[in-house]
Amino acid sequence: MAGVPSSSSVPTTPLLKDELDIVIPTIRNLDFLEMWRPFFQPYHLIIVQDGDPSKIINVPKGFDYELYNRNDINRILGPKASCISFKDSACRCFGYMVSKKKYIYTIDDDCFVAKDPSGNQINALEQHIKNLLTPATPFFFNTLYDPFRDGADFVRGYPFSLREGAPTALSHGLWLNIPDYDAPTQLVKPRERNTRYVDAVLTIPKGTLFPMCGMNLGFNRELIGPAMYFGLMGDGQPIGRYDDMWAGWCAKVICDHLGLGVKTGLPYIWHSKASNPFTNLKKEYNGIFWQEELIPFFQSTTLSKESTTVQKCYIELSKQVREKLSKVDPYFGKLADAMVTWIEAWDELNPSTTAIAPEANGAADKK
Repeated sequence: MAGVPSSSSVPTTPLLKDELDIVIPTIRNLDFLEMWRPFFQPYHLIIVQDGDPSKIINVPKGFDYELYNRNDINRILGPKASCISFKDSACRCFGYMVSKKKYIYTIDDDCFVAKDPSGNQINALEQHIKNLLTPATPFFFNTLYDPFRDGADFVRGYPFSLREGAPTALSHGLWLNIPDYDAPTQLVKPRERNTRYVDAVLTIPKGTLFPMCGMNLGFNRELIGPAMYFGLMGDGQPIGRYDDMWAGWCAKVICDHLGLGVKTGLPYIWHSKASNPFTNLKKEYNGIFWQEELIPFFQSTTLSKESTTVQKCYIELSKQVREKLSKVDPYFGKLADAMVTWIEAWDELNPSTTAIAPEANGAADKK
């Protein structure tokens, strides 16, 4: 694709240096950034500190960053701060809200640089950028996966009318070492590690949901940012560890409605440690039951033609959450309120934000 260097070339300046923020939720010192220094140092970091706001978080020298704790969130959002989760990595979405950049990359602080099968360090950020800057193919599956990667193309039988593709709103990366398992799977497979590196990127087809993991994720903030709300999770809530999945389900429904694409696959990061499965089970317990209702809800959800922006889509979706999911548990009425509050807070901090119609985002040329 024009403007995106091949994996063998070394860009003289970092891709999207002035157009991308890296958002990191944390409760500890960010020593892990030392490993990422060659890749992250040119970029601006937004660090969202969870837990005790009086705790000092140390950031290695040489990084350009801003750090927000709970006191900052309360000060900036006032009463609307209630929509930002506490004692849960869902707090990261505050970073999405205060960013002023076009793109976001978010990563957890227990994720390190992975290596490909040849032993080369993987620049995860660069691959996410490549995914986001090339079109997606949600309307017809290409059996060679992403046709916009070097060495690939559209296969015989792929309609020429669809080869322009759709703008990519979201790039979902994967993990080596510790898989992203739920607590029951962790308990029955405590020693399982992911050692399989699959050199592929594919577009998730329109109408298909997926379990989004927030620990290695890039997205176009201008295209889908207001939908990337990680919900009410953690402290004071009856559910945890479903924050990223909730955002993924909402975002995918809205992407499908607006004609935007979602990619998954490369890049990999090295997930260094498994969280406690018994602690996770307490957090996930309700979600494990509720997801059997949530998935059919999102699979059957349709949005009206009047919902032409992400904000309008999200408000309409919140009404359906209240109407159809409150019968599952009263929590979902509270969550629907928070979804509306999130959009109000987003628009207050981003008054000039306007959703860009998909047809206005010309798919980039492919070599």
